[in-house]
Amino acid sequence: MTNPLIEIQQYGQSIWYDNIRRGLITSGELQRMIDDDGLLGVTSNPSIFEKALAGSPDYDQAVKALVAQGVGDAKDIYERLAIGDIQLAADVLYPTYERTDGRDGFISMEVSPYLAHDTQGTIVEARWLRANIGRDNVMIKVPATPEGLPAIRQLISEGININVTLLFAVDIYEAVANAYMEGLEQLAEAGGNLHRMASVASVFISRIDSLVDQKLCEALDNTRDGERRTRLKGLLGKVAIANAKVAYGRYQALHTSDRWQALVEKGARSQRLLWASTGTKNPKYPKTLYIDELIGPDTVNTVPAATFNVFRSEGQPGARLIDDWDQAYAQAKSTINTLDELGISMKDITDHLLAEGLRKFSESFDKLLSAVEQKRQHLLAGELAKQTYSVGNFKDDVEAALDDWRANGKVRRLWQGDAALWSDTDETDWLGWLDVVDGQREHADELKHIIEDVRAQGFRHVALLGMGGSSLCPEVMRRTFGCIDGFPELSVLDSTVPAQIQALRDRLDLEKTLFIVASKSGSTTEPNAFKQYFFDQLQQTIDNAGSHFVAITDPGSNLHKLAKQDRFRHIVHGVPSIGGRYSALSNFGLVPAAIMGVDVDAFLDSSEIMVQSCAASVPPAVNPGVALGLVMGTLAQAGRDKLTIVASPAIASLGAWLEQLIAESTGKEGKGIVPIDGEHVGAPEVYGQDRAFVYLRVAQASSPEQDAAVDALEDAGHPVIRIILEETMDLGQEFFRWQVATAVAGSVLGINPFDQPDVEASKIATRRLTSAFEQSGQIPTQSALLKNDNIDVFADTRNAEVLSSAAPWPSLENYLRVHLNRFQPGDYFAINAYVEMNEENHQTLQAIRHRVRDRKRVATTLGFGPRFLHSTGQLHKGGANNGVFLQITSDDAEDLPIPGQKYTFGILKRFQAQGDFEVLAERKRRALRVHLGPDVHAGLSQLRELVDSALA
Repeated sequence: MTNPLIEIQQYGQSIWYDNIRRGLITSGELQRMIDDDGLLGVTSNPSIFEKALAGSPDYDQAVKALVAQGVGDAKDIYERLAIGDIQLAADVLYPTYERTDGRDGFISMEVSPYLAHDTQGTIVEARWLRANIGRDNVMIKVPATPEGLPAIRQLISEGININVTLLFAVDIYEAVANAYMEGLEQLAEAGGNLHRMASVASVFISRIDSLVDQKLCEALDNTRDGERRTRLKGLLGKVAIANAKVAYGRYQALHTSDRWQALVEKGARSQRLLWASTGTKNPKYPKTLYIDELIGPDTVNTVPAATFNVFRSEGQPGARLIDDWDQAYAQAKSTINTLDELGISMKDITDHLLAEGLRKFSESFDKLLSAVEQKRQHLLAGELAKQTYSVGNFKDDVEAALDDWRANGKVRRLWQGDAALWSDTDETDWLGWLDVVDGQREHADELKHIIEDVRAQGFRHVALLGMGGSSLCPEVMRRTFGCIDGFPELSVLDSTVPAQIQALRDRLDLEKTLFIVASKSGSTTEPNAFKQYFFDQLQQTIDNAGSHFVAITDPGSNLHKLAKQDRFRHIVHGVPSIGGRYSALSNFGLVPAAIMGVDVDAFLDSSEIMVQSCAASVPPAVNPGVALGLVMGTLAQAGRDKLTIVASPAIASLGAWLEQLIAESTGKEGKGIVPIDGEHVGAPEVYGQDRAFVYLRVAQASSPEQDAAVDALEDAGHPVIRIILEETMDLGQEFFRWQVATAVAGSVLGINPFDQPDVEASKIATRRLTSAFEQSGQIPTQSALLKNDNIDVFADTRNAEVLSSAAPWPSLENYLRVHLNRFQPGDYFAINAYVEMNEENHQTLQAIRHRVRDRKRVATTLGFGPRFLHSTGQLHKGGANNGVFLQITSDDAEDLPIPGQKYTFGILKRFQAQGDFEVLAERKRRALRVHLGPDVHAGLSQLRELVDSALA
């Protein structure tokens, strides 16, 4: 009995197989199909690979091996797997390729669907695929988009075989054929071998009938006219084949032209029409309809598995495509014209199908990469910090956000630096942190040299002098990893409070201390003042004070120049395209970490796992950073904007770093996510409906009490995000995850997450005050709303009027009571304390914030000045007007000079607090200042008692 699949060849048609998976090749089934069914080629597409990868265990071991080798992100793994399959299939098909003199025996692989509208990207990827597959009998599939046409021409001119896919419109086919000929002409001019060039133009069939039939049925439902109904019914199931015949007619005309004959004389062979999508989707039509009616010379039919098997058993080959060709061609054109006459535009149909085809291939590619990433993350269990979330009633909103980012390719746009994701201003200039892990590896030798030098010099202490982004990451490292044997102990100074500076000075043996001055801009007031102070202290004891200093700053900054002038031991550069709060994995974070003894290589290895998991190719739903950011942003838009951080004790300090990252990035233009760091977990009833929780849990050092408390919050209906780190060395993963998440949340909120416009307002106010002092030597007096023996009360005119009118009589307790009754739903309470950040003060202030939280059911923050100005300070002034502020200032028992300045640290701190309060008042914030005497401990204790009374 003859095999119809083989018999069809006598009519000039080649049968290819529209399916691939590894088992098909390794089982010998593909070879059997070649031997027994006369199979002449194979095609693949993202949908096919997605089904193969997600729907079978064929690839599990291969994925496991690639992950174990450290192969990168999901796209890297997919490409390794797919290229491997293509190579295997090409090798099986190669004898066919040789036997047919390069006419058949091809396997096709498609460029990324994400590149459908990117000419240059398509060219680059097609070259890369051809080179890496390394087989002559491979065709690279390129879609027939306007951007694809010039890519097709260029690639043909380079001798790369092309399968042009997603063809629906006949005029587009003609443009494709012309691009093929133009490419051949350029190849001939370059001396290339035209005879070995092969290409097919893949015209999709069944999708046309599916859409046209739908339109015809809709028209039938809307007309009672007998003649019109007859004409409409006569087109059902006819248009796709008619469209293919019109395309075949154009093919014949093009290949009898003088232009084509000139190419034939140089060895060219035709770009055959390939009939794709030839499985019938309407059960009323014969299963082999789109094979039976389209058999003809110089054509290919790539057949899906089910149709392939049916045709093998039931097919009736015959040259039906060219039977009575002149009449058939005329009838095909008439069919298309009739469709247009009946009000159904063939152009609209084909335009829609191209867009839909691109969308479906992109969706399949998304699913494919998701499947690969899920396998990868499963295999990395214990290495990749796991993330889950429970968002209750907000699930639909979150899923809509995830789908929006997937459908619109926003993850890729993030990595490409598309500023339109945010405010479309300068965001592109601030994305250097995306590639920083690779960049740090390139400078590993420089870092090792610094470490060796520091250890060789016998430094026992390292004091980092910084502020905001340059100090918070080192502080996290210091508190997380502690003092490591054999390495100097790290301290961090980020306060202008004289007592804080003196406390550090008292702990240090200056001759055994290395100072790191960290400032991205090189002009930040605080680290420059710290440098002046300690440089002067060292100059009093040693000759070359600069040998005890290292600078971390951007190239060419004022600090860079000063460091060269003062002969600093080392000058390490930041990356100009990385903002301070996004600099944790740059030199600002890693130089101090390395000097204190953290294994930076292992730290970066762990971080790299998260970088790959958040890569451009990883779809949002399985992309940890993107998914987190979309959850954060979506919840904030829904009113759950108080993101409350719960962290295992081992990494509790991470909260302060997150606080700056989130507050300073999102708190602007009257919007923002309010990060709540340092609150003890309370019972569900103390929280309002504006809360969302994130639980950062270290598996090896978790707290059963925290576990139970967070479970209770989730059971009560609060949104809860859970992140489980296996060990503290995974902190680098969190730095990167949260940077991505914050950038994404900024996109959701519609703001620029990389600027800090309102931080500058406080700086300007402070500079105005310091400049006036330098000229006059006088500290401006302020009128107190209330003065008593221990605590004075200050407020601007507007706030003073509110307090005075509502208080039954002037007293601190009454003013506090009125102030703490100003909360509205969705508000938060902020304590901004310009006092020494020591354990005693911290505990008293924590007691105050928790008393307010529990009594008023509001979120609370606690910031020590002036460091919070570079953190939550942006949110306070630029975010929504939903904060109630209590500023705490004090006299200084002792002051310290700033060498080279007329003002002291105490005066600088005073002016920073005053400038802060002035800007809060200008922004019409609800703010009250209490001023303590020099005995801060006694003053805070009294304030605590007064708050308790006011809340009673």
